[in-house]
Amino acid sequence: MRKTGSLALAFMSVSLLASGGSYQLNLQGLRQVAMGGSGVAWPWDVSAIFYNPGALSRLDGLQVYANAFAVSPRVRYEEALTGVYTAEAHPKRSVPFAVYAGGTVKKGGKLGVGLGVYTPFGSSINWGDDWRGRYIVQSIALSSIFVQPTVSYRVNDIISVGAGFVYGSGTVEIHKAIPLQDMDGNDGRSVLKGRAHGVGFNVGAQVKATGKLQFGASYRSGVRMKVKDGNASFDVASSLVTSFPNTSFSTELPLPGILTIGAGYRVTKKLVVQGDVVFAGWHTYDSLRFEFKENTTALRNTSEPRNYSNTIALRLGAHYNITPALAVMAGGAYDPSPVSDDLLAPDAVDADRLSLSCGVSYIPVRNVSVIAALNYTATPQREAFYAPANFHGVYQIKSLVPALAVSYKF
Repeated sequence: MRKTGSLALAFMSVSLLASGGSYQLNLQGLRQVAMGGSGVAWPWDVSAIFYNPGALSRLDGLQVYANAFAVSPRVRYEEALTGVYTAEAHPKRSVPFAVYAGGTVKKGGKLGVGLGVYTPFGSSINWGDDWRGRYIVQSIALSSIFVQPTVSYRVNDIISVGAGFVYGSGTVEIHKAIPLQDMDGNDGRSVLKGRAHGVGFNVGAQVKATGKLQFGASYRSGVRMKVKDGNASFDVASSLVTSFPNTSFSTELPLPGILTIGAGYRVTKKLVVQGDVVFAGWHTYDSLRFEFKENTTALRNTSEPRNYSNTIALRLGAHYNITPALAVMAGGAYDPSPVSDDLLAPDAVDADRLSLSCGVSYIPVRNVSVIAALNYTATPQREAFYAPANFHGVYQIKSLVPALAVSYKF
């Protein structure tokens, strides 16, 4: 019975879309990423579709834009009490991206429209088949794609507003060991695969207070990503097959509502500085539930507390034009973790994050911009205890993310 109970706890530990700021990826616009992730106040380009729909109608004409990031974080575990045992997750690269098209319907017009396709949540981690936390997770691969049609309107020279409908879809694949051995001493294995869907909205307002000072605010609603008819399969000893039938499962993960307020100021003709304050409503993630279509004494529906806390992140950045065609950017951010010390699991490792970033943009030919950026994120060592599985350890995350973007103005 003890082993059966451990299996039930293993399913409870899974977070559907885990990474950055818990499982949030702040990688939707390259110029903004290079400035510490700030960007709600200043209408830099068509990525305003994500950062602030209200700023879309500030653009002069139409643009198309695409970027991609290479994310491969290093995650390290150390046994808390002795420090003798250590494990490092095998590097597994994911490629978040964003594509935007839109702007004002006509140059100098007040109406802006656009469409954004981006990846705001997702990650991959692989601890290996035989590490000590294998009954919680061996590997997890997650992805999400959000589609956002957007409309924006410039009310007057000072205020513009905008809104977008959000449809999100995602995939999840989780591998974990089952603490029941066959005659050769091999652990059982389980694989969970599923697709998640959800809807939400993104609204914003942009204020051009003076020729030098601008403000912005946006709210991205929470999205409940629901998995229905996911596939749960098991590889166990023949004597246990009836206890672990291949079946379907359902679950859901509430992604947080995010309110961002920011300001930008043109210090000189060439230099702009900006900053954002980001309020993330993580409190909606209070528990994680799995419901299996077919239950047995060994495979039961589960519910486990998560009890995430709301957070406030700070982002600062600067943009300097060396020439009309060449600009450099730099910034930093502080993003606190919403996860408590007693509920931190190795499938969703998180800690307070400090990020530094930089970038360069260049216009090689008329109307074409190329942007390259680099983001470095690190956390202090964090000692945490995952109470449901009695798993204790010290974690640390380091990540160096290069990225590239290309845009074209019509």
